[in-house]
Amino acid sequence: MNWNKTLLYRHMVLAMGTLALSACGGPSEDDASSEPSSQQESAIAGDQAEAEPTFQDNYSPTGVFSDPFAEPTIIVDGETVETDEKCVTNAEGLQECKPSAGTVALLNDGRILYMNALEGTENVEISIVAEFGEVSVNDQTRVLSLDNNDQPAWLKPDPLRAGANPDGNDSETIFDDTLLDGELDTADDTNKNDGALFCSDVVGLADGSIMAVGGTDYYTEGGIVELEGIRNSRIFNAETNTWSQSGDMNFGRWYPSLVTLPGSKIFVASGVTKLLKPVYPEDPVNSGRNVVQTETYDPCNGTWTQNPSTADRSLPLYPRMHLLPNGHVLYNAGGQAFNPFGQGYDQALWNIVATFNPAEQSWTDIGYAGLPLRLDEAGLGELSSTLNITNLTEEQSSSLLGDLLESGADLQTTASELNVDEETLKTAIGGGMRGSASSTMLPLKPNENGDYTDAEFLTAGGVPSYALLTNPGGYLPTDQSRIDTVRTNGNDIDYESRLTGSLNQPRWYGTNVVLPDGTVMVFSGGTRDGVASPGLEGPIMTAEKFEPETGTWTEMALGKRPRTYHNTAILLPDGRVLVGGHAPINTAYLSHINLEDFGLSPNDGRDPSFEIYSPPYALRNDRPEILSAPETLMPGDEFTIRVDQTADIDKVLLMRRTVMTHLIDGDQRAIELPVQSREGRNLRLKMPETSSVVPAGQYMLFASKNTEEGRVPSVSVPINVQTNEAMECSADTQTADVSHNSGTLLGQIREQS
Repeated sequence: MNWNKTLLYRHMVLAMGTLALSACGGPSEDDASSEPSSQQESAIAGDQAEAEPTFQDNYSPTGVFSDPFAEPTIIVDGETVETDEKCVTNAEGLQECKPSAGTVALLNDGRILYMNALEGTENVEISIVAEFGEVSVNDQTRVLSLDNNDQPAWLKPDPLRAGANPDGNDSETIFDDTLLDGELDTADDTNKNDGALFCSDVVGLADGSIMAVGGTDYYTEGGIVELEGIRNSRIFNAETNTWSQSGDMNFGRWYPSLVTLPGSKIFVASGVTKLLKPVYPEDPVNSGRNVVQTETYDPCNGTWTQNPSTADRSLPLYPRMHLLPNGHVLYNAGGQAFNPFGQGYDQALWNIVATFNPAEQSWTDIGYAGLPLRLDEAGLGELSSTLNITNLTEEQSSSLLGDLLESGADLQTTASELNVDEETLKTAIGGGMRGSASSTMLPLKPNENGDYTDAEFLTAGGVPSYALLTNPGGYLPTDQSRIDTVRTNGNDIDYESRLTGSLNQPRWYGTNVVLPDGTVMVFSGGTRDGVASPGLEGPIMTAEKFEPETGTWTEMALGKRPRTYHNTAILLPDGRVLVGGHAPINTAYLSHINLEDFGLSPNDGRDPSFEIYSPPYALRNDRPEILSAPETLMPGDEFTIRVDQTADIDKVLLMRRTVMTHLIDGDQRAIELPVQSREGRNLRLKMPETSSVVPAGQYMLFASKNTEEGRVPSVSVPINVQTNEAMECSADTQTADVSHNSGTLLGQIREQS
């Protein structure tokens, strides 16, 4: 993808020269005297003689967005129609539309798998609440490819809509198994919307395939649409571009979250079985809340196992979860909720940061989100008393509540009149569960002993709880940004939180992307909660960059298209960012009424376009190059890469390929690999020792140097990280011969294409 021809030429010259040396018994890759031959040096010198300037003609210190591009055709009544429009009317008078990238995954060959969101909203005539159970359809999927010149091409996977529940879903209606079953609902009327990918979560499996779990069964019940979570798991095979069905979960889940465990099994938590009417007559205790039971998927046999009751926990929809360096799963007190009122009777628990121990199958509370204290140092009862608004006087309560739904800034000003310390107030207002915000793991770094024990997580923007302990959500977003630090020592875990510099403007539903220079970008989003009042939020098109070393946010380039709800952004192998998505709910839950002329976000349907953001480093001609590297690595491996700027390269980052529904990839991680030694063009590196730091899967390796304008990374090379468990599973499920030898010369020579 956008591979430089000079880079490809150099790789070919070096590969041929090194193979020739090897064939003649010449020096090995690890030999200190291993230097390019005179023929190779001449080729490289010839390239350098062209004396390119450092900066490209379109260089900008804020980066550059490309022009938007979209799939050029729509299938209408069996015919391919070429059009620049989003939708075309078919013979039945219904709109056929191009899919929007509401969910994205970077495949190991550099292509992008994406999935539509809310397909069918374009055919709502009056009210999505009353009609969507009938007009909705299962979401389409696509595979996008970009050639060296960024020319896009699209492929339609088979089956197009992932193939879940072709014969319908066994829906759990209120009147299920009664005489009224089917009389007051449309659950059995059609199979076209019983297996939608909308609000499934996705995860990259160790073999490079993508699994989508959960999703939506649409129907009308009592005159109101219902979105029921489904049990399905479907797997996309990138080699064949096909979807297949895997084992079903024990619970239907709409908007669950997935995390890969150290042994390559998959952990799932939360989701809801029925979104709008969570009433289960046969299970009244679980009525009115999300699914508390957790499950574990075994990729070796494709089955889900319900974890014991000690693994149960009430969590918000799409909870922000990450794998910690000690193998525990962190819930970082973030997720989705129906702000400002939430949706679970036990939702106060969502404010508590907690970790799940897979070995003991149990949870441990470690802190109240965003506050610099631990629950074992200040009891939850004391904390509740401190922050609970009901403990204020009547005058204080009236003053605070009067401004609560207007803005966090007004709340802060009002509360300051009550003689509350400003910094304490800021922390309290932004503490607790953060809705509709990214939770991003910053690059993992080894300590002085070479061990990876600490992890930091950036949360910026989103909708805070405004210090209301029992209500995790508001309406207006915040500009507040914080870093939560989790320190691990075996099963012992410490948690603390600190505020960073604020965003330049409050942002709802911004998507964070860690760049290979170690900074974090946030893209897209809105000025208000687009779920509480869809179509009435203003778009935010200016990207921002966070610098972890200074804790500050800087405004960057302006995007070309407004993207609020269900926007996406992923890091590409060359270090640029693909930005897409925008699939809003119909305006005010009615039809697609577009108020864009009034400065609000467009609501004339989904946006099928993409644009590519080039950070400043991608607009330079002096980027380092990785000339060769292993194709496969395991935890604990020591290995060598060959680079072109050995003396200048001082940092190497291993980054997992993004697979995300939106806002967060639970498996997202970047790992700094310290340089052990350097000889000639060779850098000697070492992988982390454990799969809890580097789980099996598909990664990208970047090498970078520091410049006056900031860190400049290379284009990446692909790395397939395997573990013993993953390889044993592959041997059990495939007949292919799996071998691992990262030390051989041939394993280190790759051809970029």
